[in-house]
Amino acid sequence: MATADTIPAWIAMFIGIYAFAAAMGELRLPGTWKAMMQDFEQSPGMRFIAGILTLTLGAVIYLVVPWRPDDWLFIAVSALGGLLVLEGIVLLAAGERFVTFGRWLMASASEVWAGLSAILGAGCIFIALSRLGTF
Repeated sequence: MATADTIPAWIAMFIGIYAFAAAMGELRLPGTWKAMMQDFEQSPGMRFIAGILTLTLGAVIYLVVPWRPDDWLFIAVSALGGLLVLEGIVLLAAGERFVTFGRWLMASASEVWAGLSAILGAGCIFIALSRLGTF
C-alpha cells in the first residue's frame, strides 16, 4: 500500500509501465502513433476529452504528492503533474494547434520517439523499484 513516502515512486512506476508499454506497441506495429495523431487531429471531441482527462490526471498527481524540496523525485513528480495540467489546458484551449505541433514533432521518426519512450519507461520503473526497496 502506498504511503506519503512512496507516492512519487508509485506514480513513477505506473508512468514507466505506460511509457514502456506504449513504446513496445509502436515498435511492434510501426505507424500506430502516426495514425493515432491523424485520428486525434480530425476529432475535436476526442481532443476535448483528452484535455479534460489530462488536466484531471495532472491535478491529481500534483495534489497527492507531498512537497519535499529536499527530494528530487518528489519535485520531479510534482512538476510532471503541473506540466500535465498545462497540457490539458492547452488541449482544451488550442487543441488543433497542439496536435499540429505534435504531428510535426513526431514526423516520420516514430521509432526514435518509441525508443526514447522505452528508455524513459525503463528508467522510471528502475527508479520506482529502487525507491520501493525491491532491490
